[in-house]
Amino acid sequence: MILLWGLLEDAPLAHVHAELRRRDAPVVLVDQRAVLRSGIRVEVGDRVGGAITVGDTRVDLEDVTAAYVRPYDAWRIGAVARAGRDSDECRHACEFDDSLWQWCELTDACVVNQPSRMAGNSSKPRQSVTIRAHGFRVPDTLVTTDADAVRAFAADRERVVYKSVSGVRSVVSRLRPDDERLDDLAWCPTQFQEYVPGVDYRVHVVGDDVFCSRIESAADDYRYAARQGAEVSLEPACLPDDLPDRCRELAAGTGLRLAGIDLRRTPEGAWYCFEVNPSPAFTFYDRHGQGIAGTVARLLHEAEAV
Repeated sequence: MILLWGLLEDAPLAHVHAELRRRDAPVVLVDQRAVLRSGIRVEVGDRVGGAITVGDTRVDLEDVTAAYVRPYDAWRIGAVARAGRDSDECRHACEFDDSLWQWCELTDACVVNQPSRMAGNSSKPRQSVTIRAHGFRVPDTLVTTDADAVRAFAADRERVVYKSVSGVRSVVSRLRPDDERLDDLAWCPTQFQEYVPGVDYRVHVVGDDVFCSRIESAADDYRYAARQGAEVSLEPACLPDDLPDRCRELAAGTGLRLAGIDLRRTPEGAWYCFEVNPSPAFTFYDRHGQGIAGTVARLLHEAEAV
């Protein structure tokens, strides 16, 4: 049995679900919108077992051989959000989530991805150490709450960008000398990096499969190019030399069965790595000629068949 956890409104989960159904794979969806009609029991002994109920549907966890998990914060969704953070509904939802995350961590099933493996993304500086250890360059970086330290860092560099230091998605923005938000740094540790010119490459690693997309855009962050009135050009590409193997090794070294790796190639041919995303929203790249959802489904289905 293959278990999916999240929302069908979430495109990556929905596309993997559709691919599994197309393969006639045995799949069950643990829908977060039904959490108030759901229950869970996790048993830890010689084996990790227990059961999940969603309405009238029961899933024996010992029968689950693979799982793809992309849950959102339960307290933000539907009836739980309407009930409020201090409600019994919210406590039930959070306890359900905690229990299912514990199962994801302890089970022998193929989980894409286990919480301990995704945790590295919660600290960008720590992740940078891992990235550098796998042979990629990392931009000069400053993490600080000191505005004067930022001004000194920027004075020695032609261009500087900044973004969240945690795993929370943020928009990469260019630092401007008159940016009044520097005064807010005391309340929000932020990561500043020397701007690296070049062409972006997004690499998705699924097991041993590598998908590469070449992206060109004048925007500071191509994901939000429209906000700057910029265009994005994206097409499948091939990585040169040993880079595919290095990306596989980076994903494996962080324990990720699915990873989204952000690279940039400078005009001089140097390769920089900015981030390893442990739960990438890959459907944008699938719409431009990749087959990532189908490969994730195959990975799960093959684990189910073992």
